[in-house]
Amino acid sequence: MVDVRRVTLPGVGVLHSFETADGVELAVVAHRTGSSDLVTRPASGDDDAASMVRLDEDEARTLADLLGGTRIVESITELDELPGVPIDWITIDADDAIAGRPLGVMPAAPGVALVAIVRDDHAHPSPAADFVVQAGDTIVAVGPTEGIETMFRAVHDGAGFREDTGA
Repeated sequence: MVDVRRVTLPGVGVLHSFETADGVELAVVAHRTGSSDLVTRPASGDDDAASMVRLDEDEARTLADLLGGTRIVESITELDELPGVPIDWITIDADDAIAGRPLGVMPAAPGVALVAIVRDDHAHPSPAADFVVQAGDTIVAVGPTEGIETMFRAVHDGAGFREDTGA
C-alpha cells in the first residue's frame, strides 16, 4: 500500500502526496475553490525540475476517472447484464436540480429504488432521505425503466421536487 501524506494548507486547501517506486514525488493540492494542482518532483529532489498543472473541477474529475476513480461505477455496469432487473445510474452535474440537496426532496417513482450513491471511490448503499447529493455523485437506481427515466429527468429539471427538508 502506498503511504499518502496529507497536509492541511490553511487558507488554501489540502495537499496529498506520495512517492512512487521510482522515487518521483506526486502531489495534489485540492484548493478550497474547487481547482486542483497536480505537482511532480523528480527523484533527484530538484525543485527547479518540478512541474505543476492546474486543473479545474471537471478536468480533475476526468483525470480521476482515467486513473480508475470510477471502478465502482464500472462494476455497476456489469450488473446491467442481469436479466429482468433494470438498473441505471446518472452522474450529477453542478447545475442539476438535486445537486447540493437531500434525496428526500426528489419525487418518488413507483417501483424504483435508489440503491446507492457513489461518491469518489466509495458507495453509500441505501442512502437516507437526508443524504445530500453533490456534483460528481452517481445515483444508482433499480426498477422499471420508465420510472427510472422519470426520476432521472426530475434530477435534472427539479420537476415534482418537494420543499427542502432542512437536511
